[in-house]
Amino acid sequence: MTVKEIAELAGVSIGTVDRVLYQRGRVSAATRAKVQEIIETYQFTPNPIARRLKRNRSYRFCALIPRRDQDAGYWEQAIAGLKTGANEVSPLGVETEIIEYDRYNREEVSARMEVALAKEPDGVILAPNTQIKRMIPKIREKQTPYIFFDSDFPELTPLCTISQDPIRGGYLAGRLMSLFRRSASRTEEGKQHEKPVAVLDAHCEDCHIIRRRDGFLRYAEEHAVPVVVREYSEEGELTGKEIMALLEQYPDLDGFFVTNSLAHRVAQAVKDLGASEKRIIIGYDLTSNNKRLLKEGFIDAIISQRPEEQGRQAVINLYRYIVLEQNVEPKIEMPLDVYIKENIVDPL
Repeated sequence: MTVKEIAELAGVSIGTVDRVLYQRGRVSAATRAKVQEIIETYQFTPNPIARRLKRNRSYRFCALIPRRDQDAGYWEQAIAGLKTGANEVSPLGVETEIIEYDRYNREEVSARMEVALAKEPDGVILAPNTQIKRMIPKIREKQTPYIFFDSDFPELTPLCTISQDPIRGGYLAGRLMSLFRRSASRTEEGKQHEKPVAVLDAHCEDCHIIRRRDGFLRYAEEHAVPVVVREYSEEGELTGKEIMALLEQYPDLDGFFVTNSLAHRVAQAVKDLGASEKRIIIGYDLTSNNKRLLKEGFIDAIISQRPEEQGRQAVINLYRYIVLEQNVEPKIEMPLDVYIKENIVDPL
């Protein structure tokens, strides 16, 4: 089925069909209904390549994202996904530019946003945090569609959010902690909940980090697990010295849940301590250091949020909305993948 054939069946011009397809210009209600009925009957979908050629234009997307070397290299994985998506839509006339910024430098975040918007992009991809949240009004002023991935600020009503459910993720971490603590080789039956566990709440200003913590605490409350919570600001560091101080204050700590990609720092501190009694360590994100210490047995489990797929989906869904003018789901939820020593098979 072609536009020409639709026009012939409806007894109208090709231009009229074009106006109905792309909702521009005046068309009588009766004619519009007739053309739409034919389109639906024959399940006609416009060819995006032909449409772009007809419009004689290309599209520009901008992805604003923290530097690839920050957060233990997590963003390098997300950038790889953005590049994969960009390569998929590039033959269809879409250019995707990735602009990195120092997430701990408020002035730089603002400057990079100005650079992105000065390019007058057709759409913007953002990994939202407290710094980016302040910039959203500038995007809205320009009426530029924007997509979130990695996390969410629901009140900002993006076109689409691609992320995990952080409360479910935190609850899962609590469940994993409980399972590991029940090991007969480590604790006596019925006494596994007497020792506390620690939640290291890094980047506690980010709402998805808060929700992960809350999910873990919900599980702990339901199962009477004593918990010590330590928060670190967005500018703070989770250093070996701080971890050692926590162990000195709470020498009976049985485990750690790290709410972001810094589990390897806790694992390295425990490894360097050389303690005879191992602590359970559960964290997020399969970065290279986390993977290494998971293989060595100093991290017990890692929850992965598929950053590569999130980045790819962000580009693809922006393309669907802007170029194809298709509706996209307001929420695309990533699965909660769990990695332990035994199911890591790829080389470092």
